[in-house]
Amino acid sequence: MGHERFHYRTLEELKTRAAELGVSLPFAGDTGILATPVRFGTTEALNRLGIAPMEGADAQGGGSPSDYTRRRYCRQAAGGSAVIWFEAISVVPEGCSSATQLLITRDNLEVYKRLLDEVREAGIRENGRAPILVMQANHSGRYSNPGNRPAPLIAYRHPWLEQFRPADDSCIVTDDYLKALEERFGEGARLAREAGFDGVDIKSCHGYLFAELSSAFERPGLYGGSYENRTRLLKNCIAAAKVQEDGHFFVTCRLGIYDGYPEGPGFGASGEDPLRVDLREPLRLVRELREAGLDTVNITMGNPYATTHVTRPFDVGKYQATEHPLVGLDRMIHGVAAVKRAVPEMTVYASAPSYLRQYADLYAAGVVEQGMCDGMLFGRMAFADPEFAGEILREGRIHADRVCVTCGKCGDLIRAHKPTGCVVRDPGTFLPFYREFVGQRATLPENFRG
Repeated sequence: MGHERFHYRTLEELKTRAAELGVSLPFAGDTGILATPVRFGTTEALNRLGIAPMEGADAQGGGSPSDYTRRRYCRQAAGGSAVIWFEAISVVPEGCSSATQLLITRDNLEVYKRLLDEVREAGIRENGRAPILVMQANHSGRYSNPGNRPAPLIAYRHPWLEQFRPADDSCIVTDDYLKALEERFGEGARLAREAGFDGVDIKSCHGYLFAELSSAFERPGLYGGSYENRTRLLKNCIAAAKVQEDGHFFVTCRLGIYDGYPEGPGFGASGEDPLRVDLREPLRLVRELREAGLDTVNITMGNPYATTHVTRPFDVGKYQATEHPLVGLDRMIHGVAAVKRAVPEMTVYASAPSYLRQYADLYAAGVVEQGMCDGMLFGRMAFADPEFAGEILREGRIHADRVCVTCGKCGDLIRAHKPTGCVVRDPGTFLPFYREFVGQRATLPENFRG
């Protein structure tokens, strides 16, 4: 299918196109429900809007936040979202996705404390209350790139994925290594609490190490083969993190429920047809996470390195998607709704509304009204317009002239390890970095330009 640009002048045109494609996307008549509070555990979010994790590729040496990091999160806090789900922060140096990824350690803990103080102050100053701040603890696994040199740490060999990012048997991590990570993620949760985060997310999505283990059907040993083994690391790391819980600090998970790989194994996929969604195992897992004491979860799909259109539907990307973006949105939100039905007592946050531009707010309100989720996290939109939540809450609608246009340039900057934001809406800050990226890319051989 060729790219179809977003061209809908009215919401009715968009609904008509969705109907033609046979997809079901709910839209509300107004955004009022997004201004209502939602609780999970002892935590109350004052509205249903949040910031999704988007790496800024702007860390200083040693993984500490930079002035770009502070600027980004302070603007988002001032923008009015009730929850800021911070970008992936590595808890082990070998698990970093780049030299510019954030890394939290005992040595830079004070830097994080100062950052969070500034972010909270920005929220209180503009909105009267600070947002809930969640640290996303991650191990990049197959996409580990410390020092900006690929050093993959994989759960198993996956030939389809390895056409994009080469790996060999020497990259397969041992059971002893995985066992040691349980303690490291427990320590990461301790650091998150001491830094002042309100919660920690043990990340299992988007093709990173924890998510990859969930599809390690042929891996031998304690962390592969059976469902119990494939989910062992995630559940053990959550248990280690929950030691740090108290009335002011919680543990959560950003969970990928479908990989979308056209070849080879994938989580949440049918064994007969890897592209067909089969949520039996993901729903079992989310029920077990609820039994383990998690009060909230954020649901996503896909792998941004390999199945970007599944993770975040786009107009223009690095490849031609095989489906219309509205089809991807339909799959995403109905997967989220299946999770909400499975664990109705959990607070479930949905993902990936930004493709819908000026209609994303009515979509977020529609899915909450219909009980498909409890709140919506915006990723690319927050790069483009960090004040989107305040616009919706104060004026009833998002500003159409400030929305994300899903051009993918922020993704280019992340992959180029340059400070990342919206090239279109904030050109004074990020266009110079994008020009550097374009110039560097032009000097590479064609097979290295992806």
